[in-house]
Amino acid sequence: MKAMRRRDFIKVIAGSVFGWPFAARAQQQMPVIGWLFGVSAQAGQPQLTAFRNALGAEGFVEGQNVQIEYRWADIQYDKLPAPMRPGGNVTGATIFSYEMESKRLGLLHEAVPATKTVAVLLNPANPNVDAQLRDAREAASKLGVDVVAFNVPVVNADGAIAANASMAQKKAAAVLVTADPLFNSRRAFLIAQAAQYRLPAIYEFRQFVVEGGLMSYGTVLVDAFSQVGAYTGRILKGEKPGDLPFVLPTKFQFAINLKTAKALGLEFPPTLSARADEVIE
Repeated sequence: MKAMRRRDFIKVIAGSVFGWPFAARAQQQMPVIGWLFGVSAQAGQPQLTAFRNALGAEGFVEGQNVQIEYRWADIQYDKLPAPMRPGGNVTGATIFSYEMESKRLGLLHEAVPATKTVAVLLNPANPNVDAQLRDAREAASKLGVDVVAFNVPVVNADGAIAANASMAQKKAAAVLVTADPLFNSRRAFLIAQAAQYRLPAIYEFRQFVVEGGLMSYGTVLVDAFSQVGAYTGRILKGEKPGDLPFVLPTKFQFAINLKTAKALGLEFPPTLSARADEVIE
């Protein structure tokens, strides 16, 4: 397995929780959990709910016997802490977010095999952007297609619209939207843009497909946060984080939207449709 990159580690922690019962127990009657999250409170509710449910299954209920302190970065990565360094008191669940670009590009190519040029949408503020583009280019080389990189902070809608126009000019016939909390929080805008320019696109999470995106492939996010919630409960009960191994995802979800495919005049190959975990009609 690849060594965990700094930002991968931060995403595991910043996108989940810090167990903080140690110093807090000396000052308060109940342990305190620090919750650091890259997106907004509204966008992070499904993950928070999964965490709370798993924590509750371990016997800890917020406000009753545990306190949670929240910090939401709202896509502003500089709000997250400076470099965190893994050590003996750290564990958690990784979601294999940035390592899946080559897999997503492969699925997109299966859906539109005649495509010779694929646009890769990237957030330049993401510290993993170089690795994401490198993985996409390596996969594209094996598939015999070209990739064109577009660094677009979607907070700037005008910039994103201009990028879509540029994709058309460069004859990109499909789009790989790379994994990034920013893109996940701007799902509606990205889906609408892909529809307007009639570009088949693949995204990270199934929610894109539920909301009208064509395809997605990625970790079942709430499962990872359930794992973190269970681990947090075990740590609060006295287990040492260093004795709990990092949990790897065991399930990846491939979703397709047949209604969107029809609107694009696209028909999924039967072998591809048969592999989908979820088909939305």
